[in-house]
Amino acid sequence: MMPMARKTICAAVCAAVFAAAPFATPATAAEIGDPEIGAKVFKKECSKCHQVGEEARHRIGPILNGIFGRGAGAHDDFKYSKGMQRMSADGLTWTLETLDAYITNPRALVSGTRMSFKGLKDDEERFGVLAYLRGYSDDPQNIPEAEPTALSSAVHVPPEVLEIIGDAEFGEYLSSECTTCHQADGSDEGIPSIVSWPEEDFVVAMHAYKQELRPHPVMQMMAGRLNDEEIAALAAYYATLD
Repeated sequence: MMPMARKTICAAVCAAVFAAAPFATPATAAEIGDPEIGAKVFKKECSKCHQVGEEARHRIGPILNGIFGRGAGAHDDFKYSKGMQRMSADGLTWTLETLDAYITNPRALVSGTRMSFKGLKDDEERFGVLAYLRGYSDDPQNIPEAEPTALSSAVHVPPEVLEIIGDAEFGEYLSSECTTCHQADGSDEGIPSIVSWPEEDFVVAMHAYKQELRPHPVMQMMAGRLNDEEIAALAAYYATLD
């Protein structure tokens, strides 16, 4: 018998920063990671699109001075993607946790982001980049007191969850609640499209709501009502739509 649909999944996947600051003290940076490693990784992986420092300018992506503690989409003189604009409207703030999630998998945190970067999965490299960026932020928020290894548990969905094969037919049944807000034809009028998502991106995004990394309160509540099998089923169904 088909399980009863949840009351509402109404918005199924509804889904920095100004002048340079002096580099942080080594002790502060070390609480996150190794900024020297981060500088090397930033140069290799990030510098084609982003700049930091006194001479920083917008490129394909915005400058990243002062990113800690700032809201997403904060530069008036930079044209952000619709996805980033929506997350800005939702109240996304760049903290250690949200930056960690974004650098791990940009699309997991911001649907429709123009950032084509696939993400840094290596903890040492990612924490190093965070420490490096921390050095260009005044009064940053959420600097951890302990080792940063706990960050991984807030970002990565357990492998066994990602391996769940979703039932697309069940997902279609559940989706009737989603389409009270989202359009099944893929149109994007004020609310982001939820069709043709890679299944893993959908699953990770929904868990980002469950973990309150994505800030939309309604979606946090709706995602919190879904179990892993239901999320996988929705992901399987929406992946079949054009």
